[in-house]
Amino acid sequence: MRRRQWSSKEKFQIVLEGLSGQIDISDLCKKNKISQALFCRWRDHFLQCGHQAFERPKKTQGEELIRKENKRLKHVLDAMTAELKKIDSGLKT
Repeated sequence: MRRRQWSSKEKFQIVLEGLSGQIDISDLCKKNKISQALFCRWRDHFLQCGHQAFERPKKTQGEELIRKENKRLKHVLDAMTAELKKIDSGLKT
């Protein structure tokens, strides 16, 4: 028999249903055809890592370099636009 692959969303729904207390864990496991040990592993992992959902992602060094380069290029573009406006206004007079 093939092992069932559970998506993270399915695991999340099952764990939330178990934590809600509205259904007995043994009944929940029977309904979803999983062992109680598996449910406990999912629940423990959820409770251990749940705080990460509220953390802001840290910028990587590459992202920071891209942000700085983008800012520099915007300044260059502003300077070139200002220079073109000077040239254009000089030609019109």
